[in-house]
Amino acid sequence: MPVTRFAPSPTGLPHIGHAHSALFARAMAGPGGTMLLRMEDIDVTRCRPEFAAAFESDLAWLGLCWPVPVRRQSEHFAEYAAARNRLIGRGLAYPCFCTRSQLAQAMAAPHAGEPVYPGTCRSLSPSARAERIAAGDPHGWRLDVAAALAQTGTLAWRDLDHGMVAADPLAGGDVLIARKDIPASYHLAVTWDDAVQGVELVTRGEDLFTATHVHRLLQALLDLPVPIWRHHRLLLDAQGKRFAKRDRAPTLAGLREAGCSAAQVRARAGFPDQPAMEPV
Repeated sequence: MPVTRFAPSPTGLPHIGHAHSALFARAMAGPGGTMLLRMEDIDVTRCRPEFAAAFESDLAWLGLCWPVPVRRQSEHFAEYAAARNRLIGRGLAYPCFCTRSQLAQAMAAPHAGEPVYPGTCRSLSPSARAERIAAGDPHGWRLDVAAALAQTGTLAWRDLDHGMVAADPLAGGDVLIARKDIPASYHLAVTWDDAVQGVELVTRGEDLFTATHVHRLLQALLDLPVPIWRHHRLLLDAQGKRFAKRDRAPTLAGLREAGCSAAQVRARAGFPDQPAMEPV
């Protein structure tokens, strides 16, 4: 049976949407499979240890278990930096000096889908890039997607609901692979971690479906194994909005304090049956 994972960012208390995602990952692993828990805490300014501890406590209360130790991304920056440097060394990434205000203005132009980086810093000459880096100008690193695809050729990935999907990373533009203050972005860290941890079936929300296109490209560039994916539906509130920390979604701690049992919360999260597990 496959290895799956639940990989939250501990920037707040776990809520009912997290419960759905974790129980989905456990269900997809099956009785003989393994669900890993990973803390995606590269954002060290927003992620807090007490929130990570709350995830472990609340998930255990739901009846879930996982192998230990839990992988914490904040402890593996050197690995991400090495992967980033491989891409830079092959000429597949370039420094981006754009500020947040510049990005907001550049990405505000009408277009289909999500905002896409227009490649502002891609046109800088090597000498201009070197001068700005030497001057200490803050910068992240973006993947030159067109250059990368020229090396990999066409790619595809398998989704259990959609079958074989032709990868189209160009649609997302030149995504960040490293932030100005962190040697990785979500895209690079999650792709690297799934490979290092031997994740065979990646389960996550359908809002991340489009991110899979660039993750498939990164796998090809870094010679990483290719898992299978399944993207689950998102739990919605009474207004049709997905549960989120910023909207004060019902936290698992709050539901517990209100007298809800673990079985009731599992049912509310869409999994009324006790997940089959073996202690690890």
